[in-house]
Amino acid sequence: MLIVELVVGLALLLGGGEALVRGSVAVAGRFGVSPLVIGLTLVGFGTSTPELVASLQAALLGSPGIAIGNVIGSNIANILLILGLSAVILPLAIGREAFRRDGVVLIVAAGLLLAAVLTGELSRWAGAVFVLLLLAYTLYAFWSERAARSDAASAAAEVHIAGVDVVAPAKTLSLAVALGLTGGGIAAVLVGADLLVQSAIEVARMLNLSEAVVGLTLVAVGTSLPELATSIMAVARRQSDVAFGNIVGSNIFNVLGIAGVTALVKPIPVPQEIVRFDIWVMLAASALLILFAVTGWRIDRRGGAFFLLAYVAYLGVQVAA
Repeated sequence: MLIVELVVGLALLLGGGEALVRGSVAVAGRFGVSPLVIGLTLVGFGTSTPELVASLQAALLGSPGIAIGNVIGSNIANILLILGLSAVILPLAIGREAFRRDGVVLIVAAGLLLAAVLTGELSRWAGAVFVLLLLAYTLYAFWSERAARSDAASAAAEVHIAGVDVVAPAKTLSLAVALGLTGGGIAAVLVGADLLVQSAIEVARMLNLSEAVVGLTLVAVGTSLPELATSIMAVARRQSDVAFGNIVGSNIFNVLGIAGVTALVKPIPVPQEIVRFDIWVMLAASALLILFAVTGWRIDRRGGAFFLLAYVAYLGVQVAA
């Protein structure tokens, strides 16, 4: 029964996340919202909804290890697993214009999370700072890309617009159908997150694992399925810049949005095992991403294979610990 709940939870998260993004994008389009705004907000935030709901659910159930482990583990999986797999399938080109801004924000967000984690708790103050920074980043990104598009379309803006087409290909949807997809997606994500978190807690008890380990691995990978699907679809369409931008944007939102909102709702005590090891792995993975980006502006198949091997090694350490 536990396995069934786990599989159903994962399926609902993946299907619900996709329906939510497709429905909300269609609704926004119906009301005349530009593809640039949709790409900067609904697409990036929508694919991270499973992480948000799962972390909130875990925090409210008194499982801080899962709540914070999901954020850190998702960022590790996004870089090492999803980007690695995507690069093995198709070498990833990295747009310099977009990465000069978003790469800096990624490192700043990772550094802020480190500072908060080292205090031993994600407080409401930290959560408020994270959320305000996310709002400021989103507004600045929209303003700068809109300004660039006043004369000629910027590369960064084009990546966001292309991302809309990847996750929600243009098709005629009535407003009723779009609203139905949105509502159904939200419901599926809520139920799926509840099933995933509850079953993850039981898995931790059965296997005598800490909740933090389960959050860093099982829950993190499960809630990252929408990002995996989006990146694979982008690679299949040979839009490697969209696959890369999807991961960078998701990691920024995971820290500033998910950790921020969750801490605002309920402060999260940080397990010592995360302080000692996992937050540093996340920083190392982020630094590795920056290194590959600025040295060659691409991640080739060998780089992707290295990322995947690093993730396998990380999982090995978690299981052996």
